Amino acid sequence: MNDLTGSMFSLAGQTALVTGSSRGIGRAIAEAFAKAGAKVLVHGSKESAALREAAEACGGVPVVGDLSSSDGVRALVDGCRAAAPRLDILVLNASTQNYVTLEEYGEAEFLREFQTNVGSAFQLVQAFAPAMCERRRGRIIAVGSVNQFRPSPRLTVYSATKAALQSLVLNAAKSYAPFGVTVNNLVPGVILTDRNVEPLKDDAYRAKILDLIPAGNFGCPEDCAGAALLLASDAGRYITGIELPVTGGMHL
Repeated sequence: MNDLTGSMFSLAGQTALVTGSSRGIGRAIAEAFAKAGAKVLVHGSKESAALREAAEACGGVPVVGDLSSSDGVRALVDGCRAAAPRLDILVLNASTQNYVTLEEYGEAEFLREFQTNVGSAFQLVQAFAPAMCERRRGRIIAVGSVNQFRPSPRLTVYSATKAALQSLVLNAAKSYAPFGVTVNNLVPGVILTDRNVEPLKDDAYRAKILDLIPAGNFGCPEDCAGAALLLASDAGRYITGIELPVTGGMHL
């Protein structure tokens, strides 16, 4: 990598919060940011060995907060402010889902998914975007899902939350662009994380999903990490308000 390319993708001197980064896509993003020079706040819903190990792996700082409640989000904000004087990059990666049909959803699960996947994102943007705007630089990256393009009948509410998150991205991108703050939506397809282990054990289901992916294979967390680094770095300074599919063509 030459000096010009390296400087474009460098995150040296930057502090990033990556929600849901004790595993999966979030952890891959946290590790990529750390390699690019960022100080990373590694988030989990609660203290755990996995969270501590992930933070140690990227030389980051573990922070906790249960995003399924407003109080949990406020606890996370307080923890971040205690750990770092400022936040330059906010990655809204954490989410929850439940593989059930529309008829099987109850009100409690509906509210839990919307708070975790959308409500917490709204609260975190409200908490950290004003200071980014004041400094006239910042990066906000939401992590959506291919389900916002192709809703699964067994992920009805999850799909709706990801569509709502994209609407939030569009509004925030337009609002914050004059202040040098970009807001984008990274949209993974079927990525081989622990979340997808159980569904993909079924050979018939696995084959059915593969048939929907023009690339003919599933993604890995590192595929998303590279896209996130683009959007977080100076290389992506003029990119805002986009959906960036990392799907192997599944969104087509």
